[in-house]
Amino acid sequence: MDRRKNVLFLPRWYPNRYDPMPGLFIRRHALSVSVKYNVSVLYVHLSPSGQQQKFEVLRSNDSGIHELTVYCKASNCKPGILASIINLIRFFRAHIAGFRLISKEVGQPDIIHVNVLTRLGVIALVYKWLTGIPYVITEHWTRYLPGMDNFNGLFRKLLTRTVVRHASAVMPVTENLKNAMISHGLTNDNYRVIPNVVDTSLFVPDHSNEGRPQASILHVSCFDDRQKNITGILSVLKRLSEKRTDWHCTMVGEGIDFEKIVAYAQSLGLSGTMVDFTGLKENEELARLMQQADFQVMFSRYENFPVVIPESFACGVPFISTHVGGIAEYIHEEQGLLVKSEDEDALLSAIEDLIDHHGRYNPESIRKYAIDNFSNEVIGNQIAAVYQDVLARKKNTND
Repeated sequence: MDRRKNVLFLPRWYPNRYDPMPGLFIRRHALSVSVKYNVSVLYVHLSPSGQQQKFEVLRSNDSGIHELTVYCKASNCKPGILASIINLIRFFRAHIAGFRLISKEVGQPDIIHVNVLTRLGVIALVYKWLTGIPYVITEHWTRYLPGMDNFNGLFRKLLTRTVVRHASAVMPVTENLKNAMISHGLTNDNYRVIPNVVDTSLFVPDHSNEGRPQASILHVSCFDDRQKNITGILSVLKRLSEKRTDWHCTMVGEGIDFEKIVAYAQSLGLSGTMVDFTGLKENEELARLMQQADFQVMFSRYENFPVVIPESFACGVPFISTHVGGIAEYIHEEQGLLVKSEDEDALLSAIEDLIDHHGRYNPESIRKYAIDNFSNEVIGNQIAAVYQDVLARKKNTND
């Protein structure tokens, strides 16, 4: 009987001691496939020199995957070319050390799973050249989408194209992202669209709050206003408050613009009355807030497929979102409403519609849609099928 194969995840973002939120969707992908494969995760975090004084390795096996996090000090040089070079060297050295530790503790990987390009793809490509270990890529980043300006530079583009071309499979989370990547010349014969995963055992419906006099609106995000346009939501809620008061909005999360957004809500007279800010909520607390919502709202300027959407669906809760990125691939009329980005009149109309008619959505049907498309079992099987195909092709080539 063949031994259970080893998979090594190399994530660009991952939960860490400084912030538990980045890359949660990557961790959930790793967990979903751990039923069929031995999964290890190697994450390197460059910490500001004032926070990290030494090279440090932390291990965890609590979740059923072998997680190895390497913390190392970032350069204390003035930001510039020298600091970037030093940081890049430390980043690669930490990965080399981590790879050796994982190979010793768990065994050499049979396949490497890169999450977010480009540096980690370079590492995987080098290992493929040196050892023959194939690699696959999952991409989440919005930088390839039209209107974004942070996928630039001739060397970066050439390097990324090389990494993508030599991957055994590329798995963007939406068809929209796949097409955007291809438009940048990131070609590969084996693109597979596999969306984000949601824990359908944690995010479940709760019907105990039905029949409330006020509609409960929820927004969950990283509070980056350039992307999420939360000030746009607040402007719409201000107009809504002047028409009716049979609603309340809870805003969950924290991020670079949190204080600015709270101050803006206060200036509109919304904070503490019609709108509350909870800060960061995770796991059971976040699931409970979603269960209590009548619907969720997002007014982003650009996205791929935020995991908050399938989490909402798993709770049987409909969603209002802008028609950006790959969101329209997953929100249909049975699950919610789509509005044009920046169209505050359309958002106001959609919110009023769901305040009055959120009961027309069937929670059981929405949840079934989540289970059928985003559950651990479904996504884990999809990723495992890619691994199986890649490893079979490698075996046939070697034979």
